[in-house]
Amino acid sequence: MKQYFDELESRLEDERNRDQRRCLSIMMGLAYDVVPSIKEFLDSLGVKFIDEISWEQWWEIPVTSREKLIEAEAAAPPFGGLVDQNAQIDRIFVSPGPVYEPHLSEMDPLWARAYFAAGLGAADVVLNTFSYHMVAAGLTFHAGLRKVGATVVPSGTASTEMQVQLIRDLGVTAFTGTPSFLMSIIEKSKELGFDFVKDFKLRKACFAAEPLQPILRERFDKEYGIDTYQMYGATEVGDIAYECSEKKGWHICEEVLVEIVDPQTGRVLPHGEFGEVVVTRFNRIFFLFRFGTGDLSRIIAERCHCGRTSLRLDGIVGRVGEAVKVRGMFLAPSQIRKVSERFSNLRIQAILQRTRHEDYLTIRIERQQPDLEEKRLWEENFKRVFKEICTVRIDKIEWLDLGTIKANDKLIIDERSWK
Repeated sequence: MKQYFDELESRLEDERNRDQRRCLSIMMGLAYDVVPSIKEFLDSLGVKFIDEISWEQWWEIPVTSREKLIEAEAAAPPFGGLVDQNAQIDRIFVSPGPVYEPHLSEMDPLWARAYFAAGLGAADVVLNTFSYHMVAAGLTFHAGLRKVGATVVPSGTASTEMQVQLIRDLGVTAFTGTPSFLMSIIEKSKELGFDFVKDFKLRKACFAAEPLQPILRERFDKEYGIDTYQMYGATEVGDIAYECSEKKGWHICEEVLVEIVDPQTGRVLPHGEFGEVVVTRFNRIFFLFRFGTGDLSRIIAERCHCGRTSLRLDGIVGRVGEAVKVRGMFLAPSQIRKVSERFSNLRIQAILQRTRHEDYLTIRIERQQPDLEEKRLWEENFKRVFKEICTVRIDKIEWLDLGTIKANDKLIIDERSWK
């Protein structure tokens, strides 16, 4: 079995930056030579390079959204002029849009780094519940599991009752799929009279395609003894990032370049600031440069105790269309929910206003007020946690009576006027 915790994952940052720029230059040079539409596009931008592209040249290339990719493929099917017509492609996946995606090289360790980080290997029998029909998920996750030596049960989207039978009969030790589907399987096992902990061997789960809520993660751990890991990717670019055993952010895969970009200005943001996750996968088939995922996150630059030196993503806090900017920083409803969870699902609401041409952020809190000293200490802690999660400072806390904020009320209300 190949070790996917390898020399690439323990490189120094300067070495990684040099290698990434070299990989981009090779990929762009090949695209320029073999794909006429890309040559024409780069020429129109004035992007010219001899041996190695500079970051300034790279940033001249605009971000490609999924919507733009769909338009390009509709105008020039099947791949929108992003694939060498003479390329040998073993399979083509289809996702809604439609978007046609040529399968990347079998040599690329798609998802293998994630499964290795979760501790999966030759001793594991893994239930793969991702769909094998048309879309990339089932087959690419399958390949990643095989690369780390695991035995795969390709159950796909079979019924929960069938999944329970497979877990029981085949001695399944790990699950990969969505967290909600695993919980549905567990609930079905109870209906069938099983004790999930006593009767089954499944003790690890690797999730993708759906957020893992902290409350659900806690249930998997405490009630069912399942060690959970999150994986992040997109059908257009494959795997992007994954959790290690430390579970303090998602390690960015070595086969991709990830940038955090302000979706309004296109400016690459410094580490620690929230913006859109923009991805380029190094390959010699599908020349999709700077793909905008539409997801919001930020970069964690501090070293992880697991030994990997890669940058990490601080989870996904929402989608570009959901977020608003406060003093130049994005604020998304999912961040508000995350703060709420830290305070026992306290009902809170963010109100944005403009005062003297500046943003003013009020947080409404539905809670019984304590005495003055306890209130002061509580507010200090709340502001600290809010700043830690949302990166923006609270200007005012407003206390509300219990029942004031309804379940369906918006989490962020933007009252700013731009006249």
